[in-house]
Amino acid sequence: MKKQVVDFITLGCSKNLVDTETLMTKFKRAGYQVTHDAEKPKGKIVVINTCGFIGDAKEESIEIILQQALRKQQKKIDKLFVMGCLSQRYRTELQAEIPEVDAFYGKFDFDGILAELKAELPEQNACGARHTTTPSHYAYIKIAEGCNRACSYCAIPLITGKYKSRSIDDIEQEVKALVEQGVVEFQLIAQDLTYYGKDLYQKFALADLLVRLSDIPGVKWLRLHYAYPTQFPYDILPVIRQRDNICKYLDIALQHSSDAMLQKMHRGITCAETELLLDRIRQEVPGICLRTTLMVGHPGETEADFEDLLAFVNRQKFERMGAFAYSDEDNTYANLHYTDDVPDEVKQQRLDTLMRVQQRISYKHNETLVGTIQTVVIDRIEGDYYVGRTQYDSPDVDTECLISCTQATLQIGSFYKVRLTKAEDFDFYAEMV
Repeated sequence: MKKQVVDFITLGCSKNLVDTETLMTKFKRAGYQVTHDAEKPKGKIVVINTCGFIGDAKEESIEIILQQALRKQQKKIDKLFVMGCLSQRYRTELQAEIPEVDAFYGKFDFDGILAELKAELPEQNACGARHTTTPSHYAYIKIAEGCNRACSYCAIPLITGKYKSRSIDDIEQEVKALVEQGVVEFQLIAQDLTYYGKDLYQKFALADLLVRLSDIPGVKWLRLHYAYPTQFPYDILPVIRQRDNICKYLDIALQHSSDAMLQKMHRGITCAETELLLDRIRQEVPGICLRTTLMVGHPGETEADFEDLLAFVNRQKFERMGAFAYSDEDNTYANLHYTDDVPDEVKQQRLDTLMRVQQRISYKHNETLVGTIQTVVIDRIEGDYYVGRTQYDSPDVDTECLISCTQATLQIGSFYKVRLTKAEDFDFYAEMV
């Protein structure tokens, strides 16, 4: 009997992707065939995992739901399910507005989709038994759910609730299982990595987790995403410095530099404290690559605040940076207590200016690496080039390294020594050594 096909669509962050992969594994064990973000969907069942973080993400989620609702009206699919952040937050409204959806699920009850289909529920998954949708050599590991911070602009705590760490043993078992599947690179993710363990162990335990995971045979690279500057666990720094398989990379969202903005954002830190933190990270882990995320257009942001931010970026010269414009999100502190008083066109101008500054910084940094020998992992072949990354670059968001296919025959997921020969704003060219 031919297996019924279920098409999964994931929107938003890598944390959502992990949820999708978990559910896809259960569907497979229940006897279904699964596809992910298929260019030409062929299943009669569609599951959409939505994002509800900011306005643009919500609009994209709704657009995709409506597209699939139309396909259902056209009898191209039989069942349509929606899960994730958007439906966690706006389930009642969505049910009223889009009746074509068979059922809406949130962030934590999506196993109900299997029950809705009257599928035989598989036994409890073994740790790490996950259908990965990334290239087979890397995976995302979600070490916690939720957030205990109270940033003025952020809806995540409203969606996901309080911080909940997974145990070190549980995460270790998952990583070991994925290593057995051939995964060699792991991106550790959470809304706030630095708070990890406080709820379970009454202390910050990220350093303990890193030691355990880096001791696992077969783990080639571990990379840290989404740290928080307040209450930063400094004990992770010697671990990063000493362990060869922990990438010299840290993604730490700072959001702003102006003290007035940091106070309005409820970030719990000043600019001076932020700069001391960054200095210490760089001193204790020489050569570390810092990625940050910044925000423009928060309520009350003046031109002086923005100039302060530009000066901060020019001083710190972050190796990697992303930025976004403030989005007024329902029932956040900012939504309830501030006026969204920065015009959209000003937000966009500031965002464009900030990213132009970062483009110059990124290019100058990349130029300093030309001529150096680096280890790269090969992710894919694109046209006439193998596309790889150094330890300083995370998938999808950072600089890539292009190596001509004429130089050698390389294997996807393998590591090679290369010499960087040319730098562009967000790419390197390299030759084999």
